[in-house]
Amino acid sequence: MLEAFQNIFRIPELKKRVLFTLGMLAVYRVGCHIPTPGVDAVALSHFFKQAQGTLLGLFDMFSGGALERMSVFALGIMPYISSSIIFQLMTVVVPAIEKLSKEGEAGRKKITQYTRYGTMVLSIVQGAGIAIGLESMRGPAGELVIPSPGWSFRLMTIITLTAGTAFIMWLGEQMSERGIGNGISLIIFAGIVVGIPGAVGNTFKLINSGNMSLFSLIFVVVLMVAVIAAIVFVERGQRRLPIHYAKRVSGLKTFSPQISHLPLKVNMAGVIPPIFASSIIMFPATVANFVSVPAVQQFAKMLTPGHWLYNVFYVAFIVFFCYFYTAITFNPVDVAENIKKHNGYIPGIRPGKETSEFMDSVLTRLTFAGAIYISLVCVLPSLLIGGFKLNLPFYFGGTSLLIAVGVGMDTVAQIESHLITRNYEGFLKGVRIRGRR
Repeated sequence: MLEAFQNIFRIPELKKRVLFTLGMLAVYRVGCHIPTPGVDAVALSHFFKQAQGTLLGLFDMFSGGALERMSVFALGIMPYISSSIIFQLMTVVVPAIEKLSKEGEAGRKKITQYTRYGTMVLSIVQGAGIAIGLESMRGPAGELVIPSPGWSFRLMTIITLTAGTAFIMWLGEQMSERGIGNGISLIIFAGIVVGIPGAVGNTFKLINSGNMSLFSLIFVVVLMVAVIAAIVFVERGQRRLPIHYAKRVSGLKTFSPQISHLPLKVNMAGVIPPIFASSIIMFPATVANFVSVPAVQQFAKMLTPGHWLYNVFYVAFIVFFCYFYTAITFNPVDVAENIKKHNGYIPGIRPGKETSEFMDSVLTRLTFAGAIYISLVCVLPSLLIGGFKLNLPFYFGGTSLLIAVGVGMDTVAQIESHLITRNYEGFLKGVRIRGRR
């Protein structure tokens, strides 16, 4: 492993890309500590301690604590992700955008431009909502989070947060183009893993104070290794459909029969289902922070991590969004038509409609297995805290773990591809990171 890291710096281009990515991530982390003007940071910190398990806590986790500090990067990259998801959904609903998506590189650039505009609109709306919400917040002693509320504070907050999101979006695009890995994913990854040192420190504090036994710590560590191994195993899992291409003649060239494979991942939806499910199920808990209606607050308590009703709704939403997002990203009819146009077929299946129906049935079973896998990983923290009564100093499992492991694997795979193309050994000698059948 040490030799593999040394090989990274022996390749000038890869070294430049890795250092550029690290530099951009350092800039992002510095920005997470630059406060927005006009906010009482102490009172806001006390308020966020009471908002754990709500949508605010979820957003704060993805922003690496920037929302809790109300820094210039408080909105994080979530507006860009939301805008991207909206335009992906619109490619199915709006014919004009669907036409753009099929126009190649020019169409993708146009959709990317629209996504940026959408990010700015969402940032302005969310910034206005945060500014108005901050003015109504109070600390535990009744102190105002915003000492001087008014339109001057609101406009300043909207401009600051929108500019911060635009800068993060630019950082992510620069990392994707000039660095290594996917820039947007690495920004989310950095926001999640930045809490690991604090979690380790809190763990030792709990052990020293007697609030957590050594046996519980060993159990959690073994469970963490097992869960991460399971995530890697499933995320690399594929169902490879054999595609046979018959002999064909194109002009003066004759192409011999070929055999290829169509890989279908077990988890084609990625981390989108748990993100959507978390946002929806935590909405009542977030509203309860601003509404003093007893019925709303009672219902919100039932939808907090650890309660059986939370687990039921969470799993149901994850399964629904797994099928929904997979149906959007993969169209069996289009894939079957493309295979048929290139004179290909699946052995034992007639080209055209029967091929699309066969792929749809295979994808349905794979999606069900992927939905169960995501559900088990995401409800793990609730089982640990509620079922086993473990006093964990960190939120282990769920969306954050899926993102961290997934982004880590993708980044390592890109680095390894650079090493292998230049005749260097990868991270693990004799092993290649690839899909598992």
